[in-house]
Amino acid sequence: MTTYDDTPDAAAPAAAEAPPDNRGDARSTRRLAALLLSPTLLVLALVIGYPVLAGFRESLFTRGQGLDADGFVVEGERFAGLDNYTAIFTGDRSDAFWNAFANTTFFTVTTVVLETVIGVGMALIMHQAFRGRALVRASILVPWAIPTAVSGLLWRWVFQADGAANALLRQEILWTAGGFPAKAAVIIAEVWKTSPFIGLLVLAGLQMIPRDVHEAARVDGAGAVQRFWWITLPLVKPALLVAVLFRMLDVLRMFDLPAVLIGVNQRSVETLTMVAWFEASNLRYGSAAAYATVLFLYIALIAYLFVKLLGADIIGEARRQAGRPRGKRKGVAA
Repeated sequence: MTTYDDTPDAAAPAAAEAPPDNRGDARSTRRLAALLLSPTLLVLALVIGYPVLAGFRESLFTRGQGLDADGFVVEGERFAGLDNYTAIFTGDRSDAFWNAFANTTFFTVTTVVLETVIGVGMALIMHQAFRGRALVRASILVPWAIPTAVSGLLWRWVFQADGAANALLRQEILWTAGGFPAKAAVIIAEVWKTSPFIGLLVLAGLQMIPRDVHEAARVDGAGAVQRFWWITLPLVKPALLVAVLFRMLDVLRMFDLPAVLIGVNQRSVETLTMVAWFEASNLRYGSAAAYATVLFLYIALIAYLFVKLLGADIIGEARRQAGRPRGKRKGVAA
């Protein structure tokens, strides 16, 4: 008689456990992230997405009276296709567009460069430990807190014919009459107002640097310039890039400061935003929407190139780090 022993053999090796499947956890995490982000994405779609699409749609139409192909007068909204965009670059207003484009680019480059240099200097001063540091920080931030319209009126008083600027220089310069003096007046007022913004963000980055790093570099014989170039500047780079990017986006949309300080319809300081406003104020909404769409694309292109060329692709770097094997990540032994 044959008998079978159903009890497991103690000497037999235990069955290997199957590795846990993390795909379900990752899928549930993505669903939770999408659920939490959906209110923000909905608000962005309503506040940003819809106006952009509505503006692009408006740029394809014209309003008012006009003549059709047969010479009859027609009123109301008419589909114009790309005629509004063609008129921007080669039409009657093309000269105004290229002048405004050059002014906008010139203001962006000059003001951002000057604000970055001055703002970093302000941050280095505010970061030092000395008596009255709180008062210095508060006084430096005062220009940034003043409304732009008020700042424009203040500098208009400074740059008038019998103002403080001419009295200090002992010359009769017509700052608000146009030409290069008007550009210089706008640049000075803009740099004075917004340099503290960059200084504030850079100061936040400086306070995150451990003091031990500078102490070790000082012990190794590094000078002040070497410590700034090789330690301070690389460590505050993320905060500095964010500040510079924000300032570039603001200057590209500049309108109120030159309008208050110099005036509207001044070729020497006319920007793309001012040209779009002028078209809208003359009830040429299709042309104004075309200017706004071109400005939006210009700003998006500048922001994209800025992020890519200066290496601020934080999201992409995080994805690359997450995609590496555990033992082959940078700084981890295999």
